[in-house]
Amino acid sequence: MQLHPILSALLRNKTGPLLVAVQVALSLAILANALHIVQVRQAVASRPSGLASEADIFSLKVRHLEPRNHQAQLDEQQRETAALRAVAGVQSVAYTTQMPLSRSGNYSGLSLDRKQLTSSVSASTYYSPDSLIHTWGLQLHEGRDFQPGEIPEIDTQTSQDFPHSVIITRQLGQKLWPDSSTYLGKTLYYGGGASAKELRVVGVVARLQTPGAQITEQADFSVLLPTRLTGEDSSTYTVRTEPGQRERVMKEAESAIRKTTATPVITRLQSVSELRRDRYRADQALAWMLVTVSVLLLLITASGIVGMASLWVTQRRKQIGVRRALGARRSDILRYFITENLLITSAGVAAGVLLALALNQLLVSQLEMQRLPAGYLLAGATLLWALGVAAVYGPAWRAASISPATATRST
Repeated sequence: MQLHPILSALLRNKTGPLLVAVQVALSLAILANALHIVQVRQAVASRPSGLASEADIFSLKVRHLEPRNHQAQLDEQQRETAALRAVAGVQSVAYTTQMPLSRSGNYSGLSLDRKQLTSSVSASTYYSPDSLIHTWGLQLHEGRDFQPGEIPEIDTQTSQDFPHSVIITRQLGQKLWPDSSTYLGKTLYYGGGASAKELRVVGVVARLQTPGAQITEQADFSVLLPTRLTGEDSSTYTVRTEPGQRERVMKEAESAIRKTTATPVITRLQSVSELRRDRYRADQALAWMLVTVSVLLLLITASGIVGMASLWVTQRRKQIGVRRALGARRSDILRYFITENLLITSAGVAAGVLLALALNQLLVSQLEMQRLPAGYLLAGATLLWALGVAAVYGPAWRAASISPATATRST
């Protein structure tokens, strides 16, 4: 089929084809970037936290309503830990100051030299006198866990003591010492200036996300510090259960804690699965919104193509009849309308590719998004081409089915 007659017909009536091409271009630009954002957000939401079995781990925060001194709090923590370990189905218990993915936690500046005016990096700090490596199933990349002699008991209200050993994540080590292949024995400083606390790296874990689980590499900037802390009105414990026992253990753990004291306490239980769901709730909502917008755009684009093609069939009814009378087959009429639509869609796709790249550049510069891979443009263009053919096929088939006698009859 020659393209010249089709192009001539399109140029004589530019408004309709131009509107459809613009619609296709906008759809491609938004669709490609929207699906890219959805993929990026889903990849972020599925990142491993470093915990070996999130489905079997929960946290239990215990808030005491009456003041206690340092020794009373130490005894209380030992008693509560023992009570939790005695619950059937519990594999491991550890005191901790915060939980990954909880969206609320402690971050501290780390430096490589006391003379630094600003910190080298900000990292989340997990304080625990117990083995979080064992309880959370963290993968020890190199080095060792803390030893009993490295764990001081510190009253945060009166003491200036601080641990001297630290376990870091591999990602944090790469950030602090990019030219080193091992981080064992390295020295870093908690805080800055003359009062900065010196820490020696004794272990490196493969991964441990921060409470905020940021989108950037900072999500894995975490340190473990061996300390039993007192001076707060609450204590947080993390528990790993046997597979499939978490819900039952959570109920029994709360009851066991209440039995350890005669004074009133407030408890709050959260599973890591709940923490993950809450952390990425907004990301999931954004993903569904973008998918919905993309589907609506495709439906609107398809409706526009169907409407345009139906209008053209009505306007060209006599022309189609004349062509049929001169010997044109149904396949010729069908091919004419499909080719015409492909030309319009292709023009829209070409403009849409440029518009999608421009939109992505804006997102990269303003929101630090990733560059749009070419595969999304190709997939979007293919989808719109297929959608255009599918949308025009119905009106084109009706046009091809018009009888020459009916089409050429005077009205």
